[in-house]
Amino acid sequence: MSPGRHLIIIIMEINVFDNVRNACQQVAEKAIHVRINDDLIPAYALSLQLDKAISPELDLQSHYLGRGDDTVAFILTLNTINFGSGYFPHLNKRPGMSGYFTIASSLNDHFKSHGPISADELRNVTHDDCAKIFNQDLNNQPIRELMHLFTAALNDLGAYLQDEFNERFVNLVESADSSVDQLVRLLIKMPNFNDVESYDNLAVPFYKRAQLTAADLALAFNGTGPGNFKDLDNLTIFADNLVPHVLRIDEILLYDQNLANRIDTGELIPAGSAEEVEIRACAVHAVELLTKELRKAGHRVTSSGLDYLLWNRGQQPYYKAIPRHRTRTVFY
Repeated sequence: MSPGRHLIIIIMEINVFDNVRNACQQVAEKAIHVRINDDLIPAYALSLQLDKAISPELDLQSHYLGRGDDTVAFILTLNTINFGSGYFPHLNKRPGMSGYFTIASSLNDHFKSHGPISADELRNVTHDDCAKIFNQDLNNQPIRELMHLFTAALNDLGAYLQDEFNERFVNLVESADSSVDQLVRLLIKMPNFNDVESYDNLAVPFYKRAQLTAADLALAFNGTGPGNFKDLDNLTIFADNLVPHVLRIDEILLYDQNLANRIDTGELIPAGSAEEVEIRACAVHAVELLTKELRKAGHRVTSSGLDYLLWNRGQQPYYKAIPRHRTRTVFY
């Protein structure tokens, strides 16, 4: 093990979120394909409609809420398969819905009709089962690939629940002892949650879905019970392809012309490539700068709160009409 790698592990043991922030800042400082438009940060920060950052909420029509332990099961199951944006152009979407809301609504309907999917069922779910739950066509090759990835992720969750948590979703959450840091550590023991990329000999953790699981639990339970986390404000953004896209369109992130052209023509950006890591890491650091600016102005905001604001802004037709980067990965 190299000294640098040893140092990274020690930092992670101190604080998961400091590790994410420090690594993303280092990438942003070295990046050659993406840069942050620092000059625009102050004005952009103060232009944001903060009510959507301060009071985010889950959509009742697409999330299985108000069901106690069954809601815990839903949040964990959904976030286990909350990826595939690189495949979403091929997804059979529900009318008027994005890829995410298609998946969430389909799972919600399944829970309403059949109840939670048990740990044993998850461990044995097949790609045919996934295609049926999410109403997808396995003859579509990219979607067939995505359903196989969903299957592997759900199988892992089922096995993990059976082997470590007496088959109970709530036991996994309670094992975190009201700490997002601990919940992230528990979740990243599953390969599809262990969202770490390599960049210039630096391990760059994002932990997008692990962090989002905690945030969704907090929203679903109003910060009580399984949603009570003492360190929730430590969350970073949930680095995917939509928040960077919004920041690019709003000229906070500036891409080099070659990368911009590749994205605009729909070329897939390879997972783990320098460009892909820079896009995500620069988005994380840019939001950290925005958060710092807003706090300096007296606003009580968090990075995860700004993520909700920017993600929802990205649902507007103006942003959806412009291609965002697409990467086929299990991390977002």
